[in-house]
Amino acid sequence: MTHAVVVALAFLGIVGQVLVGLLLVGGLAWLAGARAPLDSVRAAIAGHELLLAFVVTAIATGGSLFFSEAAGFVPCELCWFQRIAMYPLLVTTILAFRYRDRGAARYLLPLPVAGAGVSVYHLLVENGVVEQSQACLASAPGGCATRWVDEFGYVTIPTLALTAFALVFALLLSAARGASRA
Repeated sequence: MTHAVVVALAFLGIVGQVLVGLLLVGGLAWLAGARAPLDSVRAAIAGHELLLAFVVTAIATGGSLFFSEAAGFVPCELCWFQRIAMYPLLVTTILAFRYRDRGAARYLLPLPVAGAGVSVYHLLVENGVVEQSQACLASAPGGCATRWVDEFGYVTIPTLALTAFALVFALLLSAARGASRA
C-alpha cells in the first residue's frame, strides 16, 4: 500500500513537471513575441488559478503528511522548512479563491519562491553537491541526504516539493497578473 501511494505521488510529480516544462516553454515563447499559446492557457484558467494552486498545495501537503505519518519517514530539517512554506499556502489559496481575491496572489508569491529555494538546496545536499550541516544530521536518521523516496530514477521528496512550488508560483503569478488587469 505505501509503495503504491509513493508511486502515485511520484507519477503526479512527473505530470506536474511536464506542466512546468510546458509553462516554461510557453513563457519563453511569450518573451520572444509568440504570445498566443501562453495567453490562451491563461485565458483557460482565468479565475481558477487560486483554486488550482489550492489543489496543488493540498496534494503536496497531503503527500508530506502521508510520508511522515503513514509511511513513517522522519522529516529532516530541510523538509520542515519546505513544509513551513507549503502549509500556509493551503489555507491562503482556498480563502483567496473563496473571496475571489486574485490580488492576494501577489502577497503569496514569496512563499513558493522561498520553498523552491529550500527544495533546490535540499536536492544539492541529497545529491552530495553540498555537504549537509550538523543540524541536518541531527534532525533525521541519515540527515537531509536520506532518500526516503527514489522513484523513476530521480523523483525524491525534494523533487516533488520543488515541482509543487514551481506550479504554485506559476498559478499565483497568473492570478496576480489577472488581478492587475482587472
